[in-house]
Amino acid sequence: MQQVETIIEKHKGRPGTLIPILLDIQNEYRYLPEEALVMVSEKLSVPLSRIYSLATFYKAFSLKPRGKHSVSVCLGTACHVQGSTLIIEKFERDLSVKRGQTTKDLSFDLEEVHCVGCCGLAPVVTVDKDLYGKVTLTKVPSILKKYRSATAEPVN
Repeated sequence: MQQVETIIEKHKGRPGTLIPILLDIQNEYRYLPEEALVMVSEKLSVPLSRIYSLATFYKAFSLKPRGKHSVSVCLGTACHVQGSTLIIEKFERDLSVKRGQTTKDLSFDLEEVHCVGCCGLAPVVTVDKDLYGKVTLTKVPSILKKYRSATAEPVN
């Protein structure tokens, strides 16, 4: 929990630090460990119930361990029409998880989103901050392969 203390100290004395502290903890651990939330509560004199309220309200936070890489498949209208439902089902099979779950080895999360804002590239998949357009079923394995290997360069 030394990292949590360092994060708290980094924000010390600034107003409105709770959410930035939680974001930094989330970035460090890929989720919000209970021990970290208790420490934040004690150090900031903020009720633990308030911290849990924020942590469960914002989708950016997770109370369960998250994967190293976040895969999001757009199911918005343009993507849906172009077959994104089949794409997300392919990711589910290849990763052996359902939407909203994390792989057992904590390598990947699989999420559905409802608009990425790139309708002209439908169907769209994002992995972390990388965007893939006009994704087909045959591209799914090569996308995952890039993130399973040491380097994570976008696949076109």
